[in-house]
Amino acid sequence: MTLKSMTGFARADGVHGDARWYWEARSVNGRSLDLRLRLPSGLERLEIAARALCQEKLARGNCTINLSLKRETGGMEISLNETALAQAKAVAARAQVLTGHKKPPRLDTLLAMRGVVETVEGEESEEAQAALTHALLAGLAEVLDRLVSARESEGERLQLVIEKQLAVIARLVEQASSASARQPEALAARLREQVARLAETGVNFDPERLHQEAVLLAAKADIQEELDRLRAHIAAANELLESSQPAGRKFEFLAQEFNREANTICSKAADLEISRTGLELKTVIDQLREQVQNIE
Repeated sequence: MTLKSMTGFARADGVHGDARWYWEARSVNGRSLDLRLRLPSGLERLEIAARALCQEKLARGNCTINLSLKRETGGMEISLNETALAQAKAVAARAQVLTGHKKPPRLDTLLAMRGVVETVEGEESEEAQAALTHALLAGLAEVLDRLVSARESEGERLQLVIEKQLAVIARLVEQASSASARQPEALAARLREQVARLAETGVNFDPERLHQEAVLLAAKADIQEELDRLRAHIAAANELLESSQPAGRKFEFLAQEFNREANTICSKAADLEISRTGLELKTVIDQLREQVQNIE
């Protein structure tokens, strides 16, 4: 199972009777599913069913869905307003008398006068409206399927990037784990050196108390728990890569936990090698956090 991105674009065209349309769907990152439907005037009846269809196919993202619809005949009927025509003819005749113009008015001139020829939208039956609605929703389902496919394609690329980043994090975890400064001999040598520097001050120390403090300091500087948790987070992330469910929110939470452990390692680091490894971890984890924000 591959991840799905929240970024994508799709378009689908369709025809039904004298109606031609196209749907366009765009989506970008979002914390939840935010739908913006733009429908032509008169098709508001589509909105509830369209939203339900979008919610069925999409889990997250800021999505804009546009519908453009044109009628081949415009769905219009042309009618002659006979009263207006008679009035226009009478006005033309009166104008002839007043101006002495001999030619009768042209028919096309009379028909061009406002109100003589009227166009009105033909009323569709409920059955015709239902059939158009069904066709438009089928077109929406098609464009949403294409959008999902586009998001899956982007998700494949995204998954490859995340897999590489997790592999780098795993390598750095093992690098920190095997750092020479974490070996018992190195820890003991560093403590002896610190004790020797303190002894040079001439201050008398209680050997037993000094031993207890040394053990405490060593425990505080130990990063084993952080390394164990990072390994667990890596395993959880790899499981999410194989999940069939939307994993974006869980990945975002894991990225925060990765960052928390890396910060702790950096704060505990008493050695340059571990400090550098911790900083490399933080860099890769920041890159991971940017990528997982694109996951559905």
